[in-house]
Order: sequence, then structure tokens, then C-alpha cells
Amino acid sequence: QVQLVESGGGLVQPGESLRLSCAASRSIFSFNGMGWYRQPPGKQRELVATITDGGNRNYADSVKGRFTISRDNAKNTVYLQMNSLKPEDTAVYYCNAYDIDYTFRRYDYWGQGTQVTVSS
Repeated sequence: QVQLVESGGGLVQPGESLRLSCAASRSIFSFNGMGWYRQPPGKQRELVATITDGGNRNYADSVKGRFTISRDNAKNTVYLQMNSLKPEDTAVYYCNAYDIDYTFRRYDYWGQGTQVTVSS
């Protein structure tokens, strides 16, 4: 059973920064990819940033230039550095990891979520 544990959420003012962490229960190299998603109040979950096992990164347009996804293989941890935060970044942020088997079926694993609130 894969476990993903997020931390680092909180309440910040507009323009400030936060770093989210996601610790995995197995080597992050063993996943085909990992990422961060978020669910704003009253809205659907949306992709924020992903990183593949090959190191390719992808970002939502709304966070490009402000957020950075990175990983520490030795700690089995993926990070999301969030700078210049805006009120519209307010959401529950979820860590995701996925495997793709030989039939190309995707298996997703999710953390419990961490709240990020950006408000003055």
C-alpha cells in the first residue's frame, strides 16, 4: 500500500511563499511520475504541477513562473515551492503519484491533502 503524506500548508498573505512536501512510502524513482493537484472551494480538482521519472516537468498555466516542483530522491520526497501566492491559489493541495503497467493502465495514489489559504 502506497502512502503519501503532505505537509507545509497554512495561511499566508498575498505575495508570500510556501513550500509543500510530500513524503512517499517507497522510492519515488519507482513511480512513473508524481505531482500536485489542488481543489479550490466549490470547484473540481485541477492539475498544478507534475514531474515524470525522467525529470520532465509540467505546470498549469496559472502557476507557471511562480511554482516549482522538485524532488529529493534520498528522502523520497517531492516538493512544491509556491512563490508570489495569490488569493486564487487558495485550495486543498493533494500529492499524487502514479504507475503505468504493461497494459498502459494507470494507477493513481493520493495523499490526504493539505490546506493552503492565501488571504490578507
